[in-house]
Amino acid sequence: MAEQDWALEPGWLLSPAGRPYLDSILHKNQRRVFGLLERPALPPALAVPTVTYKLFLAGRSGVGKTALVAWLRGTPVPPAHHETLGIEATPLFWPAKPRASGRPVLFQLHLWDCGDGALRKFEHLLPACKEEADAALFLFSFTDRASFEELPALMGRVLGPGDCDIVRMVVGTKFDLAPHAAVTEADVRAFEGTWGLRVLRAGGTPGAGGARAGLARVAPVLDALVEGLWRRDQVTAGITPGDTGDTPT
Repeated sequence: MAEQDWALEPGWLLSPAGRPYLDSILHKNQRRVFGLLERPALPPALAVPTVTYKLFLAGRSGVGKTALVAWLRGTPVPPAHHETLGIEATPLFWPAKPRASGRPVLFQLHLWDCGDGALRKFEHLLPACKEEADAALFLFSFTDRASFEELPALMGRVLGPGDCDIVRMVVGTKFDLAPHAAVTEADVRAFEGTWGLRVLRAGGTPGAGGARAGLARVAPVLDALVEGLWRRDQVTAGITPGDTGDTPT
């Protein structure tokens, strides 16, 4: 799906119209880190509805799940890999504007990261991660071809026939390490054509999404994530004609 067909306006938050809402998620030109009970402060005249989504990250050990959460949130990316021992839930806020409305929406994303080893060892963790989840993010690393080739098996292992209401999304990490890439653009295009899923590309540069200037790197990924979920809700409500239900292109 082309961006002109999106239900949300891509890039709106970084436009002049989105500036007051962008300021609400920044502190001294850096991304503000919100606790579980905190939210951006907006003046009454700019108050907007909040829509909350739960996203579960799945991928083999070392693929960059924890680093992706940090990159999207604007906090420093861990310098070295460490296995997540259980479940870590991280909130972030992302304002966006529906095309059909003059009123923006404040999206609250809860990113659930669970270590692959723990997920395999403790069978109760996967149901907990999937419970009331709105989306499953399947990760691979552009520097690890095996993680890419395992995507079909990973999707089949995580989501079953009864999980049709969970939006499937695919994210390729370490895209900025091009000299070390083991997955080509041709590989990605072939996967997208076979599975009907767009592959989102994420970097791993420390703190890239933390400063105001670095938001341009993470904004396309966050815009695509909320677009896929918002469109699902619009289709379910009968407001937008149904399509494949996958992440927009």
